[in-house]
Amino acid sequence: MVFGAPIPMGSDPLAGMGWRVVKGLQHKTISGATAAELRQRILDGTLAAGRALRQAALAEEFGISRIPLREALLQLEAEGLVKIVPHRGAVVSEISGDDVDEVFELRLLLEPRLLKRSAPRLTAHNYVRLRAILSEFGVALRSNDPSRWGELNSAFHSELYSRAGRGRSLAVVANLMQESDRLTRMQLTLTDGRERAEHEHVALVDLCEAGEFQKAAILLRSHIENVHKTLQAFLGSRRRASAADSPVPSRPSND
Repeated sequence: MVFGAPIPMGSDPLAGMGWRVVKGLQHKTISGATAAELRQRILDGTLAAGRALRQAALAEEFGISRIPLREALLQLEAEGLVKIVPHRGAVVSEISGDDVDEVFELRLLLEPRLLKRSAPRLTAHNYVRLRAILSEFGVALRSNDPSRWGELNSAFHSELYSRAGRGRSLAVVANLMQESDRLTRMQLTLTDGRERAEHEHVALVDLCEAGEFQKAAILLRSHIENVHKTLQAFLGSRRRASAADSPVPSRPSND
């Protein structure tokens, strides 16, 4: 698959600033197409977890320079599909189903309780802050900028629980949110979860502001459970795809 076929340099239409703009647009298109192809290979198991992504080989395969390739890899890192490891380069992310279970089980244990304590104490300032975060989150979702999804999701949940008066629990949840940052970005990128996440975040604020704290806690539990289930479904499909592509070991002959 070749994304980087050269474009002939004409004399007038592409001269000067016009040429630089067209070249920049072409550059972004190549980077986006490369990210889309690599994303698909990761999702269907062609590129297995832990696989090193050699930039020289990929650049040669796609017929592109390393600059748009690096941009594509940074995009995939923002989505949680790739890790950039010092002295090793880009590697397909490894995510354990057990790790996902542990993170979300702890979140389910702590966050509804924190919300029940915090929600009755939220002030007008908190609600202004929550609405501002939701506005930023919506813009980031619609502009397809996954680099901010985890950060804004964490900020939203932290603000919701900020009046709980439970410092240790809040510290644990902050750590869990940091650990699930990549998982959140992956879930929003790879599933249809963006619209649901935005809708449920708005509903949580509306319920708290209306004094419906029990309903808010029930919705929060459902919200966390849904992210957990969709992530596990994705990881399961990825494992099955990898297993299907693995060669079956031959049995020793009895002859």
